[in-house]
Amino acid sequence: MKVTDLSHLIHSSMPVFPGTEQPIFQRANTLENDGFLEAKITMYSHTGTHIDAPAHMHLNGPYLDEFAIDKFIGTAIILDFSRSNTQVLDIESIISHEETIQTIDFLILKTGWSKYWGNPKYYKGFPYLTEKSAKWLSQFALKGIGIDAISIDDIESSSFPVHKILLEKNIIIIENLTNLDSIDTKGSFLLSVMPLKTKLADGSPVRAIAIEL
Repeated sequence: MKVTDLSHLIHSSMPVFPGTEQPIFQRANTLENDGFLEAKITMYSHTGTHIDAPAHMHLNGPYLDEFAIDKFIGTAIILDFSRSNTQVLDIESIISHEETIQTIDFLILKTGWSKYWGNPKYYKGFPYLTEKSAKWLSQFALKGIGIDAISIDDIESSSFPVHKILLEKNIIIIENLTNLDSIDTKGSFLLSVMPLKTKLADGSPVRAIAIEL
């Protein structure tokens, strides 16, 4: 069995979505003064490697805490676009995988963009799904779709159509994945993206884990 961490480390100087404040870590208690160590952490719910709930984009959409726990674990495959030199992940590039997509819970889009983490380039020009692709994928019984970029939508979009299409079907979105090069892309694996169990969670940082049996 091989276990791979697909999450970025959360720290106070990490990349965040443009306009979002970076996380703050404060030492609340110390061993010297209090006899125990404790930190106060302040951050947005969509910090680092995270998942989006339907409520993130839809008024009456469910929050993460309304889903059963098995929503966040299941079989996954990776579609590798890291060598395609294309910014637009259109339906023509994924439709040939229809038979496989019908059999899995999570679809992971590998673009290779995580190599720019910490670089200003991370925010611009990354590959994203088209609306047509999202509509086609929304017909399947997928639990979630993930990508190794800061958004599954075009960074220039202010209406987030791909988010809205997928989340309307209760397909959770996983963003800012990393270490996808460590996964065998020829087969399926078990993916776990467990969120923090918080009330009315529109999103949550996750420790994304791939388990290859």
